[in-house]
Amino acid sequence: MSKNNFFFQIMDGRAPTPECAKTLGVQFTKIDTDAGTIEAEFEGRKEFLNPAGNIQGGFLAAMLDDTLGPALVATLDEGEFAPTLNLNVQFHRPGKTGKFVGNGRVVMRGRDICHLAGELRQDGKIVATATATAAIRKL
Repeated sequence: MSKNNFFFQIMDGRAPTPECAKTLGVQFTKIDTDAGTIEAEFEGRKEFLNPAGNIQGGFLAAMLDDTLGPALVATLDEGEFAPTLNLNVQFHRPGKTGKFVGNGRVVMRGRDICHLAGELRQDGKIVATATATAAIRKL
């Protein structure tokens, strides 16, 4: 792991924050690179609502992707990236506007392929869970 990988360059302001992360209002609140875990906060905005008044599932999935992926990416060496190969999301209850907290972890890290898992909560209740597979690649 390198504190000079692109994740930490973004965190330290040496590289720009991706626009998609800005849209979701992501803020990383806890990072444990040794354990491969991360906690992130997101802002569920009114622009994310579907006609029923709930946060549209694609935004919840994006929040989970922006939780699980960084749990792995924060552990990578400089010059490495980890695109998501698949993302499986389960929705448990509707999300409303306001703060969401995502917890992600690296479940298994191989040389090239990694398995990730995590949860998205609102007001302490699980809104959605996800598992993902990512591949470690050289930039």
